[in-house]
Amino acid sequence: MGVGVLTLPRELAEKAGTDGWMVIIISWFLATMASLIIIQIMKKYPNGTILDLLTHYFGKWIGRVATIIFALYFALLANVIFIREALFIQAWILPRTEVYVLILLLSIPSYQIARKNINILGRYSEFVFFMTLWTIIIYLIPLKYAHWLHLFPVLKEGWLPILTTVKTSIFSFLGFEIAFFLYPFLQKKEKASMGVVIANTLSLLAFLMVTIGAFIFYSPDEITIYNEPTIEMLKVLEFKFIERLEIVFFSFYLFVISTTVLPFMFMTVFCTSQLVGKQDYSKHLACFLLIEFAVVVLFPPSFDENTHLQQVIEKAGIILAFAFPLCLWGYVWVHGLFKRRAIK
Repeated sequence: MGVGVLTLPRELAEKAGTDGWMVIIISWFLATMASLIIIQIMKKYPNGTILDLLTHYFGKWIGRVATIIFALYFALLANVIFIREALFIQAWILPRTEVYVLILLLSIPSYQIARKNINILGRYSEFVFFMTLWTIIIYLIPLKYAHWLHLFPVLKEGWLPILTTVKTSIFSFLGFEIAFFLYPFLQKKEKASMGVVIANTLSLLAFLMVTIGAFIFYSPDEITIYNEPTIEMLKVLEFKFIERLEIVFFSFYLFVISTTVLPFMFMTVFCTSQLVGKQDYSKHLACFLLIEFAVVVLFPPSFDENTHLQQVIEKAGIILAFAFPLCLWGYVWVHGLFKRRAIK
């Protein structure tokens, strides 16, 4: 889960109405199938990443080209989420602070966590998962103001708006393609398939809870007015010791966003390190963060520009996370079939 969930209910409502929750289920199914295909591909080369597998099957130059493509893909993903995170902080918490200052402040802990190896990221993600688990339960409280009739009638405009909106929710599910790189580090590879199914299902449940909660809290027309309805709906919650609970919630949710952007940063520098044949990620990560800071200083970002870049990465994600694994799986299967026949 990352920044996508903050705007997901509005984006789905704009294109599919209150039937948008069905889009999430379809996206979950596609993401789960793609994840399982990735695991099946990596079983053919269990001791290496996708870069090693491509080098093994297609040669050194194809492997290097794939490394560059994956590096650019992960860098663009990290850039979109990192800047969107800073923009949300500016909009909700620190409106008088420049975005480049927020990027600089976020870069310091990001560097400390992601500069070494994947094990540190794993431990950090596990810690954040349990620390922020209560944030999902918070969304049960506003339901006392909900009207379930907002969800009816089901399929009011047919299946076409639902199917054409799937690419909108794909961005929120992107990230499972990191399994291409994580597989060789697993100690119990036989449980990889179960792991990706559980991970995607947990995301599905969280997205459904937030989206359906927003759909029944707001009217079908009202939900499209708010840019971040996921945060706005928490404004009805007040306690004697705190008024703006949504600010506290969002502050905690920043940790959840970091568990999305940090792996993308790590994968970016992992690929660039592979290109130069070194395993020193810290220098590459420092360069990446400095470039991020310089870009924000020279070209101050906006929500519209970030949204446009997000639409670009959605298309790239459909290719690299869905189409590419399917095509590669077909090639590996056919290659293995011919190899077995040649042996016989």
